[in-house]
Amino acid sequence: MAKVLIAIAALFVLSACTATERGAATGAAIGGLGTAAVTGSGRKAAVGALVGGVAGALIGRASEPGKCRYRDRRGRIYIDDC
Repeated sequence: MAKVLIAIAALFVLSACTATERGAATGAAIGGLGTAAVTGSGRKAAVGALVGGVAGALIGRASEPGKCRYRDRRGRIYIDDC
């Protein structure tokens, strides 16, 4: 179970583009794996991943000053100066 979580977390971190996305992926991985290691419960690990993801996204977002996310007509998201 832990090996699968590590592999999934690594894929999310590698596929993330912005600091916010990388922070969310890293936070979710650390939160989920840390909680799973301490409690041994799958449900608590999911909650830990959720909390870690939110915290990581907030930290990543704070490290992108002056950047805004835009969506074009086709739904693609891109980052540019505000």
